[in-house]
Amino acid sequence: MIWALLPLALLFGQCKQEPAGSGKSANSFIRKATVDSVLNKLTARYGETDKSRMEKGVNQIATLWKKSDGAEKDFEAFCLQHYIQDPARLELLFNRLSGNFESLFGHFNMISLDLKRGMHLDIGEMLDIDQMFAAYEPGSHFNDDFFDNKLAFVTALNFPFYTLKEKAELGTGWTRHQWATARMGDLFTSRVPASVNVKISEALTAADNYISNYNIYMGNLLDDQGKTHFDPDMKLITHWNLRDELKANYNKGDEGLLKQKMVYQVMLHIVNQDIPDSVIDNPRLQWNPMSNKVFRDGKEIACNPEPNTRYEYLLNNFKAMKEMDPFTPMYPDFIMRAFDGGMEIPQEQVEKLFTDFCSAPEVKKVAELISKRLQRPLQPFDIWYDGFKARSTMNMELLDKTTRTKYPDTRAFEADIPNMLIKLGFKPDKAKEIASHITVDPARGSGHAWGAQMKGDKAHLRTRIGAGGMDYKGYNIAIHELGHNVEQTISLYFVDNYLMQGVPNTAFTEALAFTFQQRDLELLGIKNNDPAKEALSALDNFWGSYEIMGVSLLDMSVWKWMYGHPDATPEQLKETVLKNAIEIWNKYYAPVFGINDIPILAIYSHMIDNPLYLSNYPVGHLIDFQLAGYLKGKNFADEVIRIYSAGRLIPQIWMKNAVGSEISIQPLIEATRQALDNPAIR
Repeated sequence: MIWALLPLALLFGQCKQEPAGSGKSANSFIRKATVDSVLNKLTARYGETDKSRMEKGVNQIATLWKKSDGAEKDFEAFCLQHYIQDPARLELLFNRLSGNFESLFGHFNMISLDLKRGMHLDIGEMLDIDQMFAAYEPGSHFNDDFFDNKLAFVTALNFPFYTLKEKAELGTGWTRHQWATARMGDLFTSRVPASVNVKISEALTAADNYISNYNIYMGNLLDDQGKTHFDPDMKLITHWNLRDELKANYNKGDEGLLKQKMVYQVMLHIVNQDIPDSVIDNPRLQWNPMSNKVFRDGKEIACNPEPNTRYEYLLNNFKAMKEMDPFTPMYPDFIMRAFDGGMEIPQEQVEKLFTDFCSAPEVKKVAELISKRLQRPLQPFDIWYDGFKARSTMNMELLDKTTRTKYPDTRAFEADIPNMLIKLGFKPDKAKEIASHITVDPARGSGHAWGAQMKGDKAHLRTRIGAGGMDYKGYNIAIHELGHNVEQTISLYFVDNYLMQGVPNTAFTEALAFTFQQRDLELLGIKNNDPAKEALSALDNFWGSYEIMGVSLLDMSVWKWMYGHPDATPEQLKETVLKNAIEIWNKYYAPVFGINDIPILAIYSHMIDNPLYLSNYPVGHLIDFQLAGYLKGKNFADEVIRIYSAGRLIPQIWMKNAVGSEISIQPLIEATRQALDNPAIR
């Protein structure tokens, strides 16, 4: 999981801009006649040179100008004074703005990160004030302040906004500098009140706190005979650790299958919200998830179910995001802001990628192979089948011992990052340089990566390490987060302009994180000499994509429903999530598994604490697979630096620049088809 500030284009939203020269404004205060007068005077002064930029800039700030900003004559005077035509002076303005924005955004990020320490880091008891500080966002008034002091108008007038369609049509011919100025144009396209941004931050922080402390004490789980099966000290967060524990119990015979069934029942109780609320993050009670009975010191006690808290947080996030809608007319709901504005791929295109993939005939063939390998019919939790990975046949206890010895604490992991990068092919000087910009912290939750927002600051890798050292599951997650940190460092320190820092959307950082995660055994010095490893890797990616695409389809369907039912209660939302989860399961999974009416797709914590983020994972899988195919036979480190130093191009242009083709499901499906025909696959 990657944790960072909301992308600037998403945080500040977008504002509807009429076609250049139309004179129409979403804000009725500045009349068309006034806009025409300004444009006529600027044209008389500067001629027709770069008239498109002039028209865009004047029309854009006309939609943003309010009566409180000044009269129409003030608007006209402002445009005539601050519009810059001279290329040298325009470049000077761009550089000055860019440097100052880096300082502002970078320090906002540093402060926000620091204030969340009490909630995110394992630094002792969490206090009530930790959540209060975590909810505070130092940049929440930035947009208001910069419209009030008119720096937003100066920026938008000279560096106007380009729509996604315009970026796609014009961007292939743009220079790097033109791309940077276009990204400058993304900054001030709406006027969202600070109070709305604060509410969003508070809702997200509360949901994150809820999820970060949603632990199940596995050593306290009982079977029907009153026996325990898990490590007495095992405490797992939902859903990440529960899922990973389920994965870890493949190839462990009847005992492993029993553990998987117990974990699965825990998950079902969570999504159904009939989990006893007293067993959440509570080490003092025992719980039989099969019968859903709770015990204290061997005696059954009465408990209340969790009162739809999970769905209340989801609903609160929706309500907070919806408050931004009136201020973002270009993208009038959060779904469009997340996809068209944030991901920069329309939601309909993303959904079609997923439905086409989940409907592919190869899905059933892979499922038949998994059933054959397991020597049993598939169970619903086999959507997390982990047997195609090299580690699936390895001794997990031995892996745990290896990682615990190697990484007893966060300092040991941080100290080893340069060595890990060298093993991946980075030259020693580059490995040292990249590692110097990454620091490792002890996480309360499963961990996350939080990137820097200015040069001189560090990316943070938050990871969970127990008293006995880092177990293998924690190590595997930490390598994933390291991939994020490496991307965050390259795309900040190695780009040619601050406004281009980052990646097109979070799917692209997920792609590199997956690429790193797949090399976790290699970094431990464990080689995979299996001749079928490429075929197995394709099957693993295929099955993982199939699983997470269904979850993402559910996420999108739930947000569409909430917009259609804005006054829903948590109970109604729960019923809808379960209903939609079952419908998606029955359409894309039941024909494969032979089991109907399963709601397990609703278990993902991202639905609750990271709105509409889930689609980045399957898109990331697709990008990851295309990247892996391209990187084959090439210098991994050199290509990663080249590819990720491209910065924030739009997705399809980034992909063409990276691997020569757009995002597609076909390479993975074709590789899966070939893998199924591979006689080495059993």
